[in-house]
Amino acid sequence: MEEKMKKNEQKTAHKTEYVSPAVIKRLPRYFRYLRELIREGTMRVSSSELSARMHMTASQIRQDLNCFGGFGQQGYGYNVQYLYTKISELLGVGEGYSAIIVGAGNLGRALIRNSMFEKRGVDVIAAFDVDPQQIGRKLDGVVVRSMDEIADFCQRHTVDIAVLTLPKESTADVVRTLSRAGVRAYWNFTSTDLQDIDPTCIVETVHLGDSLMTLSYRLRSKEDV
Repeated sequence: MEEKMKKNEQKTAHKTEYVSPAVIKRLPRYFRYLRELIREGTMRVSSSELSARMHMTASQIRQDLNCFGGFGQQGYGYNVQYLYTKISELLGVGEGYSAIIVGAGNLGRALIRNSMFEKRGVDVIAAFDVDPQQIGRKLDGVVVRSMDEIADFCQRHTVDIAVLTLPKESTADVVRTLSRAGVRAYWNFTSTDLQDIDPTCIVETVHLGDSLMTLSYRLRSKEDV
């Protein structure tokens, strides 16, 4: 019975032409919660059970997953391992992407030491900085190289993602250099909104200050109630 249901689930999975950015942003949450269920030994989960954990409506969960084919069977819920595998595929986990850290300051070093890259299938292969005190250091197996080497390094190695933790005044020039060297995806922690870059490039910007101010706003609003 389990094998038959899995085959039915596989038949429903398909790629869609367009998926809302809001749905895409929720996929990592599904990834995390399904991983927890696997650790607990849960084999199947219903949309209502998943909604209780994720604090989302069951209807929203079904709508989200239906964007990619559904992955479930009415009355039986979702095969947790199968759903986790399919969402991992959608998120590119296991694709073997490689990344470099551009800027080996406090944030850059903290990211290098963070296990999230490994857990999500991204291999950090180098870091770059202009500080002579940082150049040559080895952080968790990652060598910090001179920024002067970055273009040549990216031309000689496959670099899928550049993680930007450098000063904002240097960001635009560095990104242009990386783009010419073939880097197409940027995880941007600088306070610069990248505009004039190759339109084929993908940018995910993380505004830490904006997030903190949003939290402050919510705190102040709660105090005013």
